[in-house]
Amino acid sequence: MDALDHAILDELVRDGRITNVELASRVGLTPGPCLRRVQRLEADGVIRGYRAELDPAAVGRGFEVILHVDLVTQEAAVVAHFEAEAGGFPEVVEMKRLFGSPDYFLRIAAADLARYEEFLTGRIMSIRGVGKVSSHFSMKNIKG
Repeated sequence: MDALDHAILDELVRDGRITNVELASRVGLTPGPCLRRVQRLEADGVIRGYRAELDPAAVGRGFEVILHVDLVTQEAAVVAHFEAEAGGFPEVVEMKRLFGSPDYFLRIAAADLARYEEFLTGRIMSIRGVGKVSSHFSMKNIKG
């Protein structure tokens, strides 16, 4: 990847709906070569997709919680089961397995505190192998 590829990626991150003509203009290319570069970046897997960014509150998911989860054991079957179950819940918008403690970082989006409590106790804490959970509520979003 060269400087033009990086410039294209920067523009697409800012506005994924930009037209190819406008994108080409912003990065200093003509439309044909610009489109070929974008297609190559897509084919190479650098650009994995395009998506709409939604207002969480407008879709009933404005209550965000960072959830730390520790499993009672690191047995492969327990780990795989937890990842499959928790990763399949629509409330889980981000999930990372960590080195050290906690075992998992989950970003949860729910409508409100009551819905989060239902999700936590009814879904997460009912998964076999879950040990300790710790919820962290954001004071405000600074970035991201």
